[in-house]
Amino acid sequence: MSTMIGEHLTKHYGRGEAVVSAIEDMNFVIESGEFVAVMGESGAGKSTLLSIMGAMNAPSAGTLTVEGIDVYSLGQEQRADFRREFLGFVFQSFHLIAYLTLEENVMLPLATIRMPRRRKLAMAREALASVGLDGKGKRLPHQISGGESERTAIARAIVNQPPIILADEPTGNLDSRTSREVMLLLQRLKNDGTTVVMVTHSLACAGYADRVMQMADGRLAAPPKAATVPAQAA
Repeated sequence: MSTMIGEHLTKHYGRGEAVVSAIEDMNFVIESGEFVAVMGESGAGKSTLLSIMGAMNAPSAGTLTVEGIDVYSLGQEQRADFRREFLGFVFQSFHLIAYLTLEENVMLPLATIRMPRRRKLAMAREALASVGLDGKGKRLPHQISGGESERTAIARAIVNQPPIILADEPTGNLDSRTSREVMLLLQRLKNDGTTVVMVTHSLACAGYADRVMQMADGRLAAPPKAATVPAQAA
């Protein structure tokens, strides 16, 4: 059970009079299998928080615990192992490599895992099929739509079956119809037991989450009223 607990998390940049507080004494619990949306104005600390959750940005103070593991007590190599085992990342700009096929892009998280290439290829194809891209694995990123690019990014995030998905504005570059398709996909992952933490500026997207963590000036605040998810999407 991959419960994530943040205790007194603080992140400061700079020193002395130039210090900037991005996160200030934040406490939260995200239960295993929960879908949480993180919202807030630009500069509220959302991206900093996601990078701390992603074991990529050590806090100035406080602890992040996942499944009983104190993430930032780990060494660099152990933390890399932790990311590979526990986390999948989805980004707004997709980060697909242009000269690799979709299959090859999805296989990237498996690069450091010792297993036969045919097994990695089978896992990539299975992940692509799970997001509705069965049979498109040989295409290059420029040969698919924006929505298909985002679904490929999600396939890459889930190829090693991590218990936690961290998504940073996954619908930011998509139209409303395609955004809904991506949100339904993330919701399906949640229904299958995956923990999903999503940074979003969209109240409509936040409506697909179980709850909202609203941020303001690096702290948690009262959440906004999220849009209601259509009945057929629940």
